[in-house]
Amino acid sequence: MREQAKLQQTLTLVQVVFLGLAWMTPMIYFSIYGIAYESSSGMLTQSYLLAFIAIMFTAYSYGLMSVAHPASGSAYTYVKKSLHPYLGFLVGWALLLDYLFSPIIACLTFGVYMHAEFPSVPAYAWMIGINLAITLVNVKGAAFSANLSKWFVLLQMCFIALFCILLLRNISSLHDPMAPLTQTDIPFSSILTGASVICFSFLGFDSITTMAEETKNAQKNIPRAIGFIIIIASILYVTPSYLTQLVFPKAISFLNIDSAGLEIVRMVGGAALGTAFIVVLLFAIFTQGISSVSSVSRLLYVMGRESILPPKYFAYLHPKWKTPVVNIMTVAIVSMLALVIHLDTAVKFVNFGALTAFFFVNVSVIRHYYAQERRRSAKGMLLYLVLPGCGAAFIGWLFLQLSEDALIMGLAWLLAGILFHGRNAPFVKQLLKPITKSKLLSGRQTN
Repeated sequence: MREQAKLQQTLTLVQVVFLGLAWMTPMIYFSIYGIAYESSSGMLTQSYLLAFIAIMFTAYSYGLMSVAHPASGSAYTYVKKSLHPYLGFLVGWALLLDYLFSPIIACLTFGVYMHAEFPSVPAYAWMIGINLAITLVNVKGAAFSANLSKWFVLLQMCFIALFCILLLRNISSLHDPMAPLTQTDIPFSSILTGASVICFSFLGFDSITTMAEETKNAQKNIPRAIGFIIIIASILYVTPSYLTQLVFPKAISFLNIDSAGLEIVRMVGGAALGTAFIVVLLFAIFTQGISSVSSVSRLLYVMGRESILPPKYFAYLHPKWKTPVVNIMTVAIVSMLALVIHLDTAVKFVNFGALTAFFFVNVSVIRHYYAQERRRSAKGMLLYLVLPGCGAAFIGWLFLQLSEDALIMGLAWLLAGILFHGRNAPFVKQLLKPITKSKLLSGRQTN
């Protein structure tokens, strides 16, 4: 019998970090600048610091679970093994929303920006083109995707560094260097609201857990990579926020809140920096698409390997490239929804899926380490109950901030998952067992 192809452990710590940063997209700082500035009443520095502290709880939980279960299924695997197989399926199904709609967002935003720059070329042509390019890069393998993503992430870092250098040149000696941190005239509720929006800038650190089986020494490198990604992203977000508040201590009025990032770039560096911004942002969108397709194709592979999805297709690996090519092609087809779907709808699906997974990963830490392994010393209570409990509480609060239509769409997706899983699910079988028995008994009595 021919040995089944397996995922190859080719990724180093550095490559995994860059894949995570590519998914997160450092340039998202400018993409959400307007809404973040408005929701936080201009207190971006304090809001980013608060968001960093809050998201670190969940990142810490992902690190712990990646040590306990170094497989490529991410939250699906963690919840399945720590809480319940059927609950794991539901969380994995919800996580598919996050990972499936991220490539759609990449195609959609790339098409919109390119059509704005080249109006003679229709947006759908750009969407189809980037989808094809992302698919080809992912078919070539995880290492190839990581190496390509590294250069594009470095380009984003260089742009943010240039932006910060130009801000430094405009700082007056009269400015109080502690003002962005000590301003108290804005209510704390505004900073909290800003942090709830800004937290979504950190989405993507979890995506690298889907690459665990392709990472060298995954039990050590995946947790380290998660920490590096969060810290690097925080520096890339907090530094320009702090410097911008020093240069513009008073409230800024933007012409269009959606394009406020481009406006602040032009205010700092003029039209030339604005042009560079568009170019770098397009590269950022491309790398985010590469990383998100890598993540969702691996999640589909794990669900196929465990027969949650048809294994003949979803558990197939290309014999040469050792990549789940069927999954990658499937994602490419789904990504064509970018031609008909609205951006805000796609973002709502992503938020619902990500927050669902984040909440249950925090709960999984408590169940695995505190309840099952009984690590209940004073230190164990802090590490395995209090910290993940804080993470679960904050994510639960964020979940309640989702709009009503986001919750309705997310719950409809979960219902579709329940119907798809059907009678093959052990949990559903347990629920249906009494009903089935009663029908059999009534049938016998009738006979």
